Amino acid sequence: MTEITAPSPVPENHDTDIDQLFNVNGPLSEAVRGFRPRQSQTEMAKAIANAIANRQTLIAEAGTGTGKTFAYLVPALLWGGKVILSTGTKNLQDQLYLRDIPTVRKALSAPVSVALLKGRANYVCHFHLERTLQNGRLTAREDVGYLREISRFVKTTGSGDKAELSKVPETASVWNLVTSTRDTCLGNECQYYQDCFVMKARKEAQQADVVVVNHHLFFADVALKDTGVAELLPTANTVIFDEAHQLPETATLFFGETISTSQVLELCRDVLAEGLAHARDGADWAKVVATVERAARDLRLTFSQDIVRLAVNQIAPSSPFFPALDKLREELDIMIGILEGQAERAETIEQCRTRGLELAKKLSDWEAARHPTKESTEYPQDYVLWVEAFTSSLQLHRTPLSIAPIFSKQREGTPRSWIFTSATLAVKNDFNHYASQMGLWNEPAHSWPSPFDYVNQGLLYVPDNLPQPNSFDYTDAVIDTALPMIEAAGGRTFLLCTTIRAVNRAAERLREEFEKRGLPFPLMVQGEAGRTELLDRFRAAGNAVLIGSQSFWEGVDVRGDALSLVIIDKLPFSPPDDPVLAARIEALERKGLNGFVHHQLPSTIINLKQGAGRLIRDETDRGVLMICDPRLITKPYGRRIWQSLPPFKRTRDAAVARAFFERDHVAQLEDHAA
Repeated sequence: MTEITAPSPVPENHDTDIDQLFNVNGPLSEAVRGFRPRQSQTEMAKAIANAIANRQTLIAEAGTGTGKTFAYLVPALLWGGKVILSTGTKNLQDQLYLRDIPTVRKALSAPVSVALLKGRANYVCHFHLERTLQNGRLTAREDVGYLREISRFVKTTGSGDKAELSKVPETASVWNLVTSTRDTCLGNECQYYQDCFVMKARKEAQQADVVVVNHHLFFADVALKDTGVAELLPTANTVIFDEAHQLPETATLFFGETISTSQVLELCRDVLAEGLAHARDGADWAKVVATVERAARDLRLTFSQDIVRLAVNQIAPSSPFFPALDKLREELDIMIGILEGQAERAETIEQCRTRGLELAKKLSDWEAARHPTKESTEYPQDYVLWVEAFTSSLQLHRTPLSIAPIFSKQREGTPRSWIFTSATLAVKNDFNHYASQMGLWNEPAHSWPSPFDYVNQGLLYVPDNLPQPNSFDYTDAVIDTALPMIEAAGGRTFLLCTTIRAVNRAAERLREEFEKRGLPFPLMVQGEAGRTELLDRFRAAGNAVLIGSQSFWEGVDVRGDALSLVIIDKLPFSPPDDPVLAARIEALERKGLNGFVHHQLPSTIINLKQGAGRLIRDETDRGVLMICDPRLITKPYGRRIWQSLPPFKRTRDAAVARAFFERDHVAQLEDHAA
């Protein structure tokens, strides 16, 4: 293992140093426009400096507006040594790397080097670009122009990061053809290895003092050892997770295993291309591939519904699913055998064979996990096996019931500081739910309150007389109740829904109503454009209504007058048909715990806190949080939920809620007159 180099020691009087740095006359105040000292921010920075000094773990919840980014960056850049900083999204990663870290580094005159590391799918691959230019297997017409842009980009870029090429949308299908995956990378056998952007990014990360990654990358690495973090972790003194509330879900994704019929079809596509290119006489490639493709599609067709989520024990033993799965494994084995006979004719054919073997092993492992034996080294009851079918693909999942034991093991070994921070980690100042999910038992946890004056800045409005959320016409009832509020707010509304179906129905209704009533509010709907574009349009309009589901509940920052009303249609409980949730509840109940109280409710509260956090983003913001779900009032657990939200004034009276906006309007007119 690489020796950890000693970081600059944290001075014994670091509290004094931090007081000076965050002081009204300190370097941050000089370098950052609009900076003012906040007690919560300064205290949080001291706690993080202390955790770094003692190589301890800290769970740090910082209320909205605390300024948590600077609170961890200051001690990390000064005393953190080799720091891995992991964020929730690639957008936040770019913001830290391009804006926040340079600002703090400059203010502190800290001589640290910084690198950005993303997953390999973010970097153009010279080999795959060259191959795509030669054989032109393009699936969409616009890809021809995009490919030309990427070809030009590669000649001028230093990083190869697709985020730099705004002319080609991040979602364009051509990216799949010009980037590599772990399966399709030729490694040091590749003729372009010396110029490889992925290798270059990893090399820079090795040498940098601070490396910015994202949670997906971090956990993909822990599970797959394929992202460059594996080489970084042994040398890190400090690991900081921002947006740490997302970790349980991200880690569950990567500590589990998923096999998809899409992966089989992608392999077939590549086998056909490589077979025809390098071993045309070796087999009837079209026929070889067709039988495997048919078996994959037949497996999907064993479920007639469009969307299916079933635990394996919910599938009838007589279902055609099981024979179709056996058939796919047989056909895949036959194709692998043919590839074996031709593998020496080209490196890319050998690579297809390796991918085939990996897929076949995953299918066998999944099947074997259905019939665990006493000799099994793993404990199969710690995993849930389930099937998820989409319109044109099917996925087999093996998901851990708890990531706590796996993640605890990852944290063993060399002592280092681990910081977990977010605006939403606790339920009424109780961190037990988060700590037990992550295996952070008995670790210090602290919450710093928001500096915002919620009592005067906001109002929580729970409408009267709405039907139960499971009633047929619930979304229509929500819209009927919301319309007078949207009018009173002058648009300027987020409508956050818990399902895509509700998003679509709400959009349909609001379109009709706005037209009928002659309301001039631009309507923006998730899915009609990318998230960033919708938010830019929303801010620019100043009187828009945006309807979104989960991706708009968090990581969205709209300050000022453009957003004054946040409507939440239902409490965000996980769908009851979620096989992983059902298995987790069952496991808790076997231990004598209540699955609802100990798992579902705290998860829902943390999610709701994220959605509610969209409303007040600044000391001058004002607005109404309208939660339409009557269970907030009628159920015994409702009190626990609203007590975990910011301390807004509360009302059930629609007239009082509308009057909040009228007062605001009068105040604005007075400001203009003054």
